Amino acid sequence: MGQLAVPPECHDDAMNSTSPEAVRNEATDWFERHWDPELPLGRWWQLLADSGWAFPSWPEGFGGRALPAVAARAAIQARRHIGAFGPPNGVATFLAAPTIMRYGSQAQQNRYIPRIVNGQDIWCQLFSEPGAGSDMAGLATRATRDGDEWVITGQKVWNSGAQWAKYGILIARTDPEQPKHRGISYFLIDMEQDAVDVRPLREMTGDAAFNEVFLNDARVADSDRLGDLGDGWRVAMTTLSHERDPDNPGMGDTAAFGSVDLTMTVKDHTAALGSKIDGFSLALSGGVTKVLEDVTDQFNALNDPIVRQRMAKIVEMRRNAKWSGMRTAATVKSGGQPGPEISTLKLLGSEMGRQIRDLGLDAMGPHGMLYGEDAPGGGLFHAYSMFTPAQSIAGGTDEVQRNIMGERVHGLPREPGEKEQRELPWSELPRS
Repeated sequence: MGQLAVPPECHDDAMNSTSPEAVRNEATDWFERHWDPELPLGRWWQLLADSGWAFPSWPEGFGGRALPAVAARAAIQARRHIGAFGPPNGVATFLAAPTIMRYGSQAQQNRYIPRIVNGQDIWCQLFSEPGAGSDMAGLATRATRDGDEWVITGQKVWNSGAQWAKYGILIARTDPEQPKHRGISYFLIDMEQDAVDVRPLREMTGDAAFNEVFLNDARVADSDRLGDLGDGWRVAMTTLSHERDPDNPGMGDTAAFGSVDLTMTVKDHTAALGSKIDGFSLALSGGVTKVLEDVTDQFNALNDPIVRQRMAKIVEMRRNAKWSGMRTAATVKSGGQPGPEISTLKLLGSEMGRQIRDLGLDAMGPHGMLYGEDAPGGGLFHAYSMFTPAQSIAGGTDEVQRNIMGERVHGLPREPGEKEQRELPWSELPRS
């Protein structure tokens, strides 16, 4: 496991205090002096990275200032108050970067994280397979050693943004003679090589946020293996703990999960984002909360005490998810492996999605039956509503998460033979 390198300090003035008020004042001053919507997007993101205000809780030199969580949130609030556009958002920032910072070598951190922070590189996640979704440890994608490289063969599916990605985070089986959870390794793979075939999956909305990816003897250098050989399951669980954390600092509010033109002005880029109705990006960015507030205001729904009660329930669910995320983060930082609490996070996330959807549509009344440009707000909330059922499936189905909690929290019996199968070599497991 590598130790995070700390490059020379990049921001304007060293802070004398990390109190939320001091940080808010310093951040406000910086954004008032530097924010300009006429700047090219790439230039603005580089300014954010160099200043440390991109992701304030991240290490210095990697887009952050190593601020405590409360102080970092104060900095983000200052940016939003000024109205400044946020940093890049997507798999690169809320999954790849935190995992590389936790397990990557100094060379890996220096190579990949700066280009994530300034928006140069888009990443995707290559975990799920046609026969290994909720039971991700049953994956069949193979990585075979060939000198200083690994040859990857297999198929992945439900890969968000893979059609635009330069790199991917990938888990593959490196030792089929080990039990299924212990023969897996974690890799950083170049998605632009000829041996990687990306095929978008068209949704009923017409969008293609997801893909299937075929790996036909794709190559990965051993220096791009993340973590120890055979320890990929533990590394992947760390990645998933970030995915299920609603307060993940890398999950920004810019909803930019696809390909972007870094030469475009921030103003024009923002306008382009506003014209694209994408429920997937809205869900993952956390921006649906603001959209829900706009819907309830537009239809004066908060005058109804029942609506206020439902809104309060959503707020409390998010707070509970935040606390569970903090507990998981503390476990990872202390060198442990996330436990069943990440199943709680997953269930809370999908349930919050349903509660938000139902409340917003109910608040609209008959207008909730409209779709597209005829719907209130140009159909943005409706696009989110169409995506909501996917949240119950993505990242492990709700049913699987309930099974995990029943067995590991409540002590209910496991499926017959499951314990024995967990100790069998993967090569000897029965195939359906």
